[in-house]
Amino acid sequence: MQIIDDGRCFICGKDNPIGLNAVFTTDSDRRRAETQIRIREEFQGWQGITHGGIISALLDEICAQACMCCGLSVVTSEIRIRYKAPVPTGSVVTVIGEVVGERKRLVDVMGRIELDGKIMAEAEVIMYRTEKLVKS
Repeated sequence: MQIIDDGRCFICGKDNPIGLNAVFTTDSDRRRAETQIRIREEFQGWQGITHGGIISALLDEICAQACMCCGLSVVTSEIRIRYKAPVPTGSVVTVIGEVVGERKRLVDVMGRIELDGKIMAEAEVIMYRTEKLVKS
């Protein structure tokens, strides 16, 4: 499978006008990616609370970014999320992903979303290695 980055990813795509436009800091030695992002009000579920799907998408993306900073081209195979507390819309969260293991074509990654140092959600993600990423 060939993965093509056309710049329109909902989380990080610079060419997606309705996306979150996240910018990542990565550390390949620590196998880690991080971003800080303000979650806009239009991404709510219940009034004033970020939709769980947005939280899931952020965790999925940060885990993929942690893999990519290590030179791995991946897609998500499994994601298990623990929502620990509601994330208020308008808040600035820190999203962190770290590669914690590799097994053949699978990569184990942990992700978390923090608000003021408190873990709001965390994920265990299994990524599947693909062929090289191609930029269009």
